[in-house]
Amino acid sequence: MPHRCVQARSNGPCGTLPLPFLKALLRAVSQSRNSSDPYSSRNLFGRLWRGYLTPHKGTMALAFIFMMIEGSTLAILSYMLKPLFDQVFVGGDTQAIWWVGGAIFGLFLVRAVTLVVNRSLLTRVSLKSSTAMQVDLLRHILSLDGRFFQDNPPGALIERVQGDTIAVQSIWSVVITGMGRDLIALVTLFGVAMSIDLRWTMVAMIGAPLLIIPTMAVQRYIRRKTDHVRVQAAARATRLDEVFHGIAAVKLNRMEDYQLSRFERIVATIVRAEVKAAGSRALIPALIDIVTGLGFLGVLVLAGPEITEGDRTVGEFMSFFTAMALAFQPLRRLGDMAGTWQVAAASLTRIFRLFDTVPSIKIASQPVTPDINETGIELNDVHLSYGDHDVLRGLSFVAEPGKTTAIVGPSGAGKSTVFNLLTRLVDPNTGDVMIGGKKVADMPLTSLRDLFSVVTQDATLFDETIRENVLLGRVDVAEETLESALTAAHVTDFTEALPERLETPAGPRGSSLSGGQRQRVAIARALLRNAPILLLDEATSALDATSEALVQQAIDQLSKGRTTLVIAHRLSTVRQADKIVVMDHGRVVEQGTHDALLAQNGIYAGLCRLQFSE
Repeated sequence: MPHRCVQARSNGPCGTLPLPFLKALLRAVSQSRNSSDPYSSRNLFGRLWRGYLTPHKGTMALAFIFMMIEGSTLAILSYMLKPLFDQVFVGGDTQAIWWVGGAIFGLFLVRAVTLVVNRSLLTRVSLKSSTAMQVDLLRHILSLDGRFFQDNPPGALIERVQGDTIAVQSIWSVVITGMGRDLIALVTLFGVAMSIDLRWTMVAMIGAPLLIIPTMAVQRYIRRKTDHVRVQAAARATRLDEVFHGIAAVKLNRMEDYQLSRFERIVATIVRAEVKAAGSRALIPALIDIVTGLGFLGVLVLAGPEITEGDRTVGEFMSFFTAMALAFQPLRRLGDMAGTWQVAAASLTRIFRLFDTVPSIKIASQPVTPDINETGIELNDVHLSYGDHDVLRGLSFVAEPGKTTAIVGPSGAGKSTVFNLLTRLVDPNTGDVMIGGKKVADMPLTSLRDLFSVVTQDATLFDETIRENVLLGRVDVAEETLESALTAAHVTDFTEALPERLETPAGPRGSSLSGGQRQRVAIARALLRNAPILLLDEATSALDATSEALVQQAIDQLSKGRTTLVIAHRLSTVRQADKIVVMDHGRVVEQGTHDALLAQNGIYAGLCRLQFSE
């Protein structure tokens, strides 16, 4: 398919200007910048300055001063060429070599010192500010609720915290360098040029206004392409996260080629977008090269006759020519700085959009402190939906304090959602969720979640030691208390045989331990929390008979004296529960003891016949 383009002349051949860039050019001409947009360049830099650069004002000011010194040395260097040529090379004053040469050497010495100081100061600002942004971003993400994490995969969030912040890491040094060194160098060099001959300077810069409109168009184009790259980078991180975490399934199902092809498509898209963005960024320095070349040609045409006729000296021309030549690189860097900013702005937009995401879980204006001695649980006509999918449809039941209530039912009945409601990982659309007669929506989240110990079928372990996986950062646990919990949870049964015992690494996601061992570590955590309410979600469903027996013993020890809610598919584990609540399609359809439900000969009795016959 031929490349889409526009014709340069009505009857001429197809030109070389890509259609997307032409559209960007037209938008730049027809639209003005919208300062009311919270993610406009002005507002992005304002938030960046207030949030992360203000604490480093002193360091940045010092770096700016050194940058000014470094930038001004170029102008002095170009000015020193006038006496070098006129007094030494043309005039034959050999004594002037020493002071002119010494001055030039001093300039290079000053540039060397300022370079080292600047690089150190700007690296400090860059790393400290970007690190602070990473910490703040992770803190904010951790404050968001469960629904946010359903819509945003881990890989995409990792790319936000790591990739996007790294993408903006260099912007502070680029801006300071551009404003401090390059802009000062440009101004002082033009000052030297104008002091020699204003006409020559005006001729040299006659094409500069032609850069304004292309620069605006390129900036918008770069920002769109960079934003596309960041989105694809998030998809790449997500793909890698899923491949590595599901490596067993990938290998067993021979999905290597399939996953590799998906990854190749993503990185190929990134490459195409990066190439287009890089080409667009190079366009402005390229145009500057052309304009500068035309300017030099004009100066040579104008100045050549004046020098040959003796109206101007060789030293004046060399000083002017050097000043303009030295201005060439700062001018190119300043031209490229606009593109660099747009690259950073694309990441900043994604970062600040995430900062602007607010939790759907609202904190009560007058929170009520829960009573740890009042642990009765009640759900009253609770409705919950995810989009168009209704999960709970008027769910109501009561769990008596200090007793065990089992929740059973077919998959998709909404059993696990009950736990999410109690701990406020999600809030219901309507209805009340209460503990001890108080609405959980009125309780502070920290106080509410301190009421619960949770053990699920997928015990989440971290890539740390077994001890750290049990303590979870707590430093107030006595060694005797820890040993008691480990013994009660049967963790010591297997740690005694390990070379490093409790200091043995659990591996990524606890991969160094068996399923039963991971469950026992999770139960030890719950014992240490000593919370009044225990939530068990299929805690023994994936274990062999030996591990299940040990884990069940630990659970029995853990549930003593606590209000316990148990989710179970294996009905043999809940026959001794004080109450069994049967759910189906988001409602309670039966409830009672095991014997009473069997006598009703309803859904529960049917599930029992199915399981026990098997």
